[in-house]
Amino acid sequence: MCSDQVETSVEWSALERAVKTLVLLMGWSFMAAAAGPAHRVALLAGVNDGGPGRPRLRFAASDAQAFGAVMRELGGLAERDTVMVVDGDRARVLSGLDQLAGLARRARGAGDRVEAIVYYSGHSDEQGLLLRGERLDYTDLRGALGRVDADVKVVVLDSCASGALARKKGFVRRPPFLDDESARVHGTAILTSSAEDEVSQESERLRGSFFTHHLVSALRGAADADGDGRITLGEAYDLAYRETLARTESTQGGAQHATYDMDLTGTGGLVLTDLRTGSAGLVLDAALEGRIFVRDSSGALAAEVAKRPGARVELGLPPGRYSVRREWQEGSALADITLRDGERRTLDVKDFSRATVEATTPRGDGPSLRVVPVNLGLFPTFSTNDLLPEAAENNFALGLVTRSAALHGAALGFFWTWVDQESRYFQGSLGVNLARSSVTGVQLAPVMNWSGGTVTGVQIPAFVNRAESDLRGAQLSIATGWVGGSVRGFQFGGMFGYAGTDSAGAQMSLALNIARSGWTGAQLGAVNLAHKVTGVQLGLVNVADEMDGVPFGLVNVIGNGQRHVEAYADDVEPVNVSLKTGSRAFYTGFVVGGGWLGTFRYGVGAGLHLDLGQSFWTDFDVGASSVYPVVMPLAFTNVLAQGRVVFGWRVVGPVSLFGGVSANTYLRFNSDALAGVSWLPTLFSLNGGNILVWPGFVAGVRL
Repeated sequence: MCSDQVETSVEWSALERAVKTLVLLMGWSFMAAAAGPAHRVALLAGVNDGGPGRPRLRFAASDAQAFGAVMRELGGLAERDTVMVVDGDRARVLSGLDQLAGLARRARGAGDRVEAIVYYSGHSDEQGLLLRGERLDYTDLRGALGRVDADVKVVVLDSCASGALARKKGFVRRPPFLDDESARVHGTAILTSSAEDEVSQESERLRGSFFTHHLVSALRGAADADGDGRITLGEAYDLAYRETLARTESTQGGAQHATYDMDLTGTGGLVLTDLRTGSAGLVLDAALEGRIFVRDSSGALAAEVAKRPGARVELGLPPGRYSVRREWQEGSALADITLRDGERRTLDVKDFSRATVEATTPRGDGPSLRVVPVNLGLFPTFSTNDLLPEAAENNFALGLVTRSAALHGAALGFFWTWVDQESRYFQGSLGVNLARSSVTGVQLAPVMNWSGGTVTGVQIPAFVNRAESDLRGAQLSIATGWVGGSVRGFQFGGMFGYAGTDSAGAQMSLALNIARSGWTGAQLGAVNLAHKVTGVQLGLVNVADEMDGVPFGLVNVIGNGQRHVEAYADDVEPVNVSLKTGSRAFYTGFVVGGGWLGTFRYGVGAGLHLDLGQSFWTDFDVGASSVYPVVMPLAFTNVLAQGRVVFGWRVVGPVSLFGGVSANTYLRFNSDALAGVSWLPTLFSLNGGNILVWPGFVAGVRL
């Protein structure tokens, strides 16, 4: 009896649990259906100009763009749902908030769950945002946010004293960002880059603010503490707080404490980005340790990770070429990688090669320099600087060989000028100029200029230029120009020019130009080599992995461009073979042919290519060729000029059939030249029959 009762009770308990589970599942399903799909809308504002008396920021607008980029790539934010405000005033920012409210209403009308994000980078004080001399009070900002009908509102302020918004009435401090399995969160969260009595700082090295840089790195995957591929608001804030504080403790602006305030209800962490939705990913192997810096092809710092051994970290990045620097206790190492669309690339220890540590000048905690206006001497250890117990910074140095710890002025050395740290304004010698850190100004020598940092100005040697970091200005050399970082301006090497991570401007040499990462502008030389070109390559041979511009040369080898062989007939020769190479839109080509009237033909041309869908295309080109009798190919002088329009049909794979029309002009510069080169009738002739004009045709096959 008791046994039967126990068995019945067990069966009823199991049934009761099953019914409860079914009811819960039905309830969850109903709530999920009622909530609709998540729909994100965003206002991104970056204002560099805070008004009179405020220093103009350099990276507020680019910070807003960087935050928007990561949210579009990994956070489900669509371009059409984004309002962008760059250097706007008070009215423009309020208008942007109204536009955001309109986007939220449309999403709500479609039955979607709405998540609104507001990001601001710029100036502010304890009362509000400072916009081009006007103030947007926090009270007005909260009122405008209140008109945005969204289930969740996330506000990110990267500005001085922005923590004051968090202490205003209307928001309640809560424990940070609960993390469990539900994502149905409602309410408002505010992240600020600094406390109400602190300044927010930006960095030339980061090309952005400390807080936004680390927040974006967190959203790209650096904050994925549990390795689930999803970055929650809590994870992103925690990493941005720690890294911002660590990086600003020793800066002139002082320690910067990010703050948060939230009024969120429901259980679960709000997921901001999902690495699985990215088009490409960089996976840092579990064995890697140290601080990892990832720079894109422009030299911008795309992500930074404090990598601990034993944990595998994935970063969501757009396809492209990246330079990865690893710094750890034992030294520094570099790796260059290319991420392709859909690729998850794993980076481990063996992919890195040793690198020299970047030269830096200590700020605040390094040895002090004594300012000595003049240094006179014959050579190092025999100069007025050597009479001092500490290192000296000079305004003027003169000698056979001069050496200064730092130079803010001019140095003149007969054989050599040497600066250990920063050189500003002018170094001149008849032999060599050397600056081991950075140069701002002019280095002038007939033999060699050598700097270990950034050159902002001019280097003019007859033999060798070298700037290992970043050149902004002009580098001129009869023999060699070398920049190990990026070039922005002009680089001329008589025989050889080289640029490292990123390049912009003009690179010219008589022999060889190399841009290891990319070039924006023009490369002019006999041979031009670059990873990615946005602009023009002009030379005999042009080589690029990627091209968004025009390669103009006899041979163009473009990784994402076109390489075609064509066999065709026209009204001039029945058998012609041409080779076309170039970018996707622009090409150059060679043609040889023969047949009609016992003649031989060779020539060159250039044209534009347009795709008309998956199966059809068209080319517009112009060319010039010479047509000679086969028996004496060099006995006569003439030119056949052609303009052609052809249409093609991709039959299968790389095989296309094409046909079109041509406009032909035949120029006889020698009366003994061929009287005509086409079997089609002449439309009209000029200059006694020495200039013939007629329409023609072309038809053939392309591989």
